[in-house]
Amino acid sequence: MERLRLLIDCPDRRGIVAAVSTFLAQHLGNIVTSDQHSTHPTDGRFYMRMEVDAEDPVAMRNAFGQAVAEPFGMTWRMVGAHERKRMAILASREPHCLLDLLWRWRAGDLPADIACVISNHLDHREVVEAMGLEYHHIPVTPQTKPEAEQRLLELVSDKADVAVLARYMQILSAELLDAAPLPFINIHHSFLPAFVGAQPYRQAFDRGVKIIGATAHYVTAELDAGPIIEQDVARVTHRAGVDELARLGADIERVVLARAVRWHLEDRIIVTGDKTVVF
Repeated sequence: MERLRLLIDCPDRRGIVAAVSTFLAQHLGNIVTSDQHSTHPTDGRFYMRMEVDAEDPVAMRNAFGQAVAEPFGMTWRMVGAHERKRMAILASREPHCLLDLLWRWRAGDLPADIACVISNHLDHREVVEAMGLEYHHIPVTPQTKPEAEQRLLELVSDKADVAVLARYMQILSAELLDAAPLPFINIHHSFLPAFVGAQPYRQAFDRGVKIIGATAHYVTAELDAGPIIEQDVARVTHRAGVDELARLGADIERVVLARAVRWHLEDRIIVTGDKTVVF
């Protein structure tokens, strides 16, 4: 028996759950977990995530498209729950998100293989290599950015299934994102869509906010506007300066990024337009 994860996105209509369940029973599959969501029962979209124990996973994968997916117009994927994704982590000088991901990975909390850490600085080389991981230094200047992005693209395309921007303080170009065969997950130190771009804690302080937050999202060519995966907040008062906001915010960033990365690794996310459905 092999455990599979089945994710479905399609126009909603009567009979979807029955068709999927019947197919799985006919192919000797046992449903372990099942979650679903409909935006509207007649003209909305339907989303589902299942975990299934399959006696013949290859036959199940091969037959599902023609038997169920095509008649219902589904976008779908069926992957093995045991298949660990390869993850590249991109970082700059700030260590908190990088070190938190590394600690969670070493503790077994992130079901992935860390392929490498890539940074535009040398600050974290010693700690990364001490954990037995590859560290690639790719310095970036305005003059060398095209060459640096080409090297970055080569590394992540060859080594990783997902790349995580753990406070990587560089804007990825549309050309790199179009060419990359994998998603990028970013942590932005603001509760988007508020305070996009640079210095969000300074922007928050200047507006006198009473709540600060962090947002994990998939990266798109539009700055800080990709589909949101996870967010969280903390209350603050007028007494908090910019440094205090940044200190409090760093804790939120770590937790929010770790949640988003784990959900991606566990195939819990369906991207639908500019949004996500997270099971």
